[in-house]
Amino acid sequence: MFTGLIREIGRVKRYQNNILTVESKYKANIGDSIAINGVCLTVIRVNSDGFDLELSDETRSIIDSSKISGEVHIEPAMQLTDRFEGHIVQGHVDCVGTVVKIIPKENATDFIIAVEPQYIRYIIPKGSITIDGVSLTINDVYENSFRLTIIPHTLRETLIKNYKIGTKVNIETDLFARYIEHILKNRNKKRVINWNDIDKIQMSY
Repeated sequence: MFTGLIREIGRVKRYQNNILTVESKYKANIGDSIAINGVCLTVIRVNSDGFDLELSDETRSIIDSSKISGEVHIEPAMQLTDRFEGHIVQGHVDCVGTVVKIIPKENATDFIIAVEPQYIRYIIPKGSITIDGVSLTINDVYENSFRLTIIPHTLRETLIKNYKIGTKVNIETDLFARYIEHILKNRNKKRVINWNDIDKIQMSY
């Protein structure tokens, strides 16, 4: 589990044969879960200047190739002793969105991000969303897009400062919205949902 608070900006050294090699100051161990631009990946090799991670078929089918090149957001998995900040993030990307409008304000910047219409039902005004691994608050929701307001600190400390019109972003929608929808869709069925079902739902995102 993650919180959506970026701990470091690393750099992709190479991506070859589904193996992502990242340059990072973080001292990882083999088997660690690390979110790279919001995607939960497992460390398979530790290098002197970073680590290697492997991308599954499912992950490759969802994310945009731009998310595994250049600079990347890094967040190691949350430990039980950590403070809980941000919001509950699984590192399971739902879809890729596109920046369609950037509006500078007096002390913030608005970003309008478009998504496929079927994902809008999981995006809730004043709720939380994860954009390339960054925990953010949703201001407004439209028919097929939503508005975020990014404060100067977040803009300065993350790769959001580099976003342009047309930039692709990894999106993880709200965990609880997905659970609630699944429960409501199946509430008239005789079968009672159990913890195995919940595990399957969680792993599907």
